[in-house]
Amino acid sequence: MGGMAKQDAVRITTARSSAAEDMKSRQRRYALSMSIRLVCFVAAVAVGPGVLRWVLVGAAVFLPLFAVIMANAGDQRDDGFTLQDAPSAHELTAGDPEE
Repeated sequence: MGGMAKQDAVRITTARSSAAEDMKSRQRRYALSMSIRLVCFVAAVAVGPGVLRWVLVGAAVFLPLFAVIMANAGDQRDDGFTLQDAPSAHELTAGDPEE
């Protein structure tokens, strides 16, 4: 049995995306959020005085905070797959060196 620790198997479907792909995805999410912010600013000017104007200005002011948080959110993919640790699971062994 030795001192080797048992490790969880890694499935390719749960492997993280490449750094370039991750950066591209973050940039897209940030650009979308900033586009919404621009629309809020333009709409705040277009609607004129009133409560809606202040709601739009508030959204435009606080959206960058949420945009950065969402753009930096890590990849949270998880398909819920776990290997069963059952005695009926077949395993390869090192064998008996004396045989």
